[in-house]
Amino acid sequence: MVIAEKIESYYSKDQKFREGIARLREIALKTQLVETYKWGSPVYTIDNKNVLGILAFKSYFGLWFFNGVFLSDPKRVLENAQEGKTKSMRHWKFKAVSDIDEAGVLEYIKEAIANQKKGLELKPSRKTEIIIPKLLLDSLIENTRLNEQFNELTPYKQRDYCEYIAEAKQQKTKESRLEKILPMISKGQGLNDKYK
Repeated sequence: MVIAEKIESYYSKDQKFREGIARLREIALKTQLVETYKWGSPVYTIDNKNVLGILAFKSYFGLWFFNGVFLSDPKRVLENAQEGKTKSMRHWKFKAVSDIDEAGVLEYIKEAIANQKKGLELKPSRKTEIIIPKLLLDSLIENTRLNEQFNELTPYKQRDYCEYIAEAKQQKTKESRLEKILPMISKGQGLNDKYK
């Protein structure tokens, strides 16, 4: 399926917020943004750089500004997707079409475009050292084949797995996460490959 078909399929899918995401799309297309499709949803770019995405979930829909951290946010509507993890992305969530302030949305989009043209973006920090949590390390020591498979993963995939275990607060959660990731490591998959 070509990109245009994927985009049309996304917007025409029968779902609760179909009208809302269609309205946001109309607003986005009034700008110079280029519509494309990445990570299973419409993404809008300028000079091949991601500016925003339009997504719908079970209880809300909205705009995802890739470098939203630089937006002035005069309406105080932007949220960090995952506090402590997400550095630059910000979300503007809506529950109904009537919540959409077209002029306000357009202003935020125009500011996001201007910021991208200025080159405002947070570069991911490159951590060189990967600290393997004890629970995962014990499993890798026990199973030499698993250890080889882990070492064949790219550094960012290794880091994702390590952080996934390390950030769990309870031992029970750490153990259930370990149980989940071991088959993925043995298949050479990354923790977040399903989102790509």
